[in-house]
Amino acid sequence: MVEEALKKIKDLLKQASELASNMVKLSTEGLVKRKKELLEKVLYDMEPKLDAMSIEIDEACISFLAKYQPLAKDLRTVATCFKIIDDVERIGDLAVNVAESAIFLIGKPQVKPLIDIPRMASEVSMMLAQSIEAFLNENIELAKEVWLHDDVIDTLRDQVNRELLTYMISDPTTIERCFHLMRIARCLERIGDHTTNIAERTIYMISGEIIAHQKRMKNIEGTT
Repeated sequence: MVEEALKKIKDLLKQASELASNMVKLSTEGLVKRKKELLEKVLYDMEPKLDAMSIEIDEACISFLAKYQPLAKDLRTVATCFKIIDDVERIGDLAVNVAESAIFLIGKPQVKPLIDIPRMASEVSMMLAQSIEAFLNENIELAKEVWLHDDVIDTLRDQVNRELLTYMISDPTTIERCFHLMRIARCLERIGDHTTNIAERTIYMISGEIIAHQKRMKNIEGTT
């Protein structure tokens, strides 16, 4: 019974993460292809579904704790589910932000061909899928791969920002559009951060190792 209840929670979490990933993909696809209907699907169809699934998972976790009063590994697993669904919900919120900025942009002349932003969206979608797979299969090596891959997203965001700054300097009429593109890049970078959180939580659940501070120390060392 305990195994079945845990499997149900994990299945729901997988479905929620897939929905959030699709929100990221559609919000970016709507921007690139300039299709408002895709963006509206993210805003008015997919986000309410993700919110409802988040509540359902929270309630399933609470019910599991009350009914089974788990200890040790089962308790860590449910506690991790609580935290992961928060990250997944925030990913959905950030995809909504992307869609909102995209709706503004598709009604305006294009500043530049979009190359790095779609790449960022593809990378963070891959990271989300891998982080959830690592959690479901308790694959610590895959979780560490996701954790390390976050640097790629940060580099792409910086590249987008540098390029957009040159456009704003050379043509001030592009400033508002560039700010929306920067916002999108920032949202995608934050989505990468949340997938990294999932990987960190998975590593802690499996091994008890806390690795979040390792990246902070690496960043500090890189600036000295």
